[in-house]
Amino acid sequence: MPVSMVDGVHPVWLDDDALLTQCDLRFQRRSGPGGQHRNKTSSGVFLHHEPTGVTAEATERRSQADNRSVALSRLRFRLAVQRRSPSVLEIPASPPAAEFRQRYRGHPLKFRDTHPDRPVVLSLLLDDLHASGGQPSAVAKIWKVSTTSIVNLMKSHPAAFTLVNEIRSHHGRRPLK
Repeated sequence: MPVSMVDGVHPVWLDDDALLTQCDLRFQRRSGPGGQHRNKTSSGVFLHHEPTGVTAEATERRSQADNRSVALSRLRFRLAVQRRSPSVLEIPASPPAAEFRQRYRGHPLKFRDTHPDRPVVLSLLLDDLHASGGQPSAVAKIWKVSTTSIVNLMKSHPAAFTLVNEIRSHHGRRPLK
């Protein structure tokens, strides 16, 4: 199963300004439902992360600032799912990764959708699941959480859940339900 690894710091770790400097940012009008207020301004935001080729967009809000925030959040989640970095199962954790792991070790891993750490934790868990062949039970021991906590977090983001099941299939394991 081909995996796209990142060189250096995973982009999901970057603050908003640093991540935006790596992106091609476009604004555009978008057609579609919305009535008389939809296409007055170029409020749609399109982000293309140059180093990885990952893109995200947001056009549903009337405010360009709101759409930029939504697009940036979507970009973080796509990066978390589509790009891997080495797991602690393979090499020692870098200082920022070790700090996040320590902060959420033993934590129930229940995050609201807008929690700023959610894409980072999702990325770390996916790195570990990739390294373990998609075994939540092996990763749960490292994180000191229940297997159910990990599976539920993956289920809360459908693309992550699909990726875990692809990893499991590659290793001859049954899919998670």
